[in-house]
Amino acid sequence: MFLTLFIILLLAWIFGFTLFHVTSFLIHILLIAAGIALIMHFVRPRRSVV
Repeated sequence: MFLTLFIILLLAWIFGFTLFHVTSFLIHILLIAAGIALIMHFVRPRRSVV
């Protein structure tokens, strides 16, 4: 789930920064959120199915 969120946020950042030429600091919050999602993907333990 977090890996999918990471990919979506990263693509939104790339498109916003390159294609739409958004240069304010707020567009970089997407990159920060994507990094947090990637870290959460690797840090959270996997749930076992009971």
